[in-house]
Parts: sequence; structure tokens; C-alpha cells
Amino acid sequence: MPATPVMLSPIVSLAIAYLAGSIPSAYLAGKSRGIDLREHGSGNLGATNVVRVLGAKMGALVFAVDIIKGFLPVYFLPRYTATQHTQVLALALGLAAIIGHVRPVFLLWRGGGKGVATAAGVFLGLVWLPTLIAFVAWIIVFLLWWYVSLASLVAAAVLPLALLVTGTVPVRSPVFAAAVFVTIFVFYTHRTNIDRLRRGEEHNFRRSRRCS
Repeated sequence: MPATPVMLSPIVSLAIAYLAGSIPSAYLAGKSRGIDLREHGSGNLGATNVVRVLGAKMGALVFAVDIIKGFLPVYFLPRYTATQHTQVLALALGLAAIIGHVRPVFLLWRGGGKGVATAAGVFLGLVWLPTLIAFVAWIIVFLLWWYVSLASLVAAAVLPLALLVTGTVPVRSPVFAAAVFVTIFVFYTHRTNIDRLRRGEEHNFRRSRRCS
């Protein structure tokens, strides 16, 4: 008979998700080039600052890793966790991964990113079609105005709307509530970017390319 897989407790799974989210991919990318990204560019440990300081290829790698940090815990851990509430657990795992990214234990709970890519990975594991729609919205806004922050804010706002339009989950479902929460969270973590956008001082990649 095949061996019964060892099941994790929810606490252990949450800890794993948090630790996965805490992997400081942008920080490690900077250290691979001998710099601390917290002291360069915007000082933020996210893919956008990696692109600004280290280039598009390294930024794309960090972006992919940050997505994976959110996707893998949500997609795989519920299968190996002893619980009857798999959807609620998946949401909790996603939240743990996002918190890990924003407040990484490996950097003493300071200097994390803003959580957009990791949140995208979480919802990719939960509801792939609405997440894809939000990602397309991100691309369109970025190509029109070349502000990463604006594209991220629009994508965050589009996600719950895409859930409604596609009918993927009911309005009263935990997933929809989580999408609304993440939208508010992204707007909160981007509050300084919103101020700079209002003042016309936000970093614009089109202008950066022209100046380089």
C-alpha cells in the first residue's frame, strides 16, 4: 500500500508560507552585485527598484520570484495540511506570504517590498482568470503612462471587479473579501507613491529611458 503522506498542522503551514514570503529576493539581487538596494534608487526592496538600479533582466527575475513566493504556498500547502477548511487556509497562507514579503524576518522585519507581486502570486493560485485580467490591466496602464505605481494601483482595483465580472466566486465568499482587503492594502502601501503622482514627482520609466 502507498505510504500515507505526512500532514502538516495549520500553524506549521502558516510558518512555512511566512518564511517563503520573507525570502528577500530584491535584497539578494542587490547583494549579488555588491550593493544594498535599501540605499539606492527608491530604497524599496521590490522589483521596480531592482529594474531602476540593476536593470530589466534582474528586475524580471526578482518579479518572478516574488510571484512564486505567493503562488507556491497557496497552491501546494493546503494539500498537505490537516484541515477541513482548505479555502480559508489558502487565504491565510497567502496573507502570511504577503506579510512575510512586506515584513521579512530575514531582514529583522524591516525593509520589505510593497507586496504587489506576491499578492499577484497568491491570487494566481486561487483564481487565475481574474488575476490574469488584473495583470493585463497592469500592462495596459504601464504602457500608456509608464508609472509602475499607477499600474499596480489600477491592477489592485481591477482584481475584485474582475472577480465580479467573471463570476468566479460569490460576493460573500472569503476570496472576494480577501481581494478587497488586498486592494486596500496595496493602496495603503503605495500612499507615498500616490502623493508623488499627485505632485507629478513619481518616477516615470519613459523619462528615465530618455535621460539614459
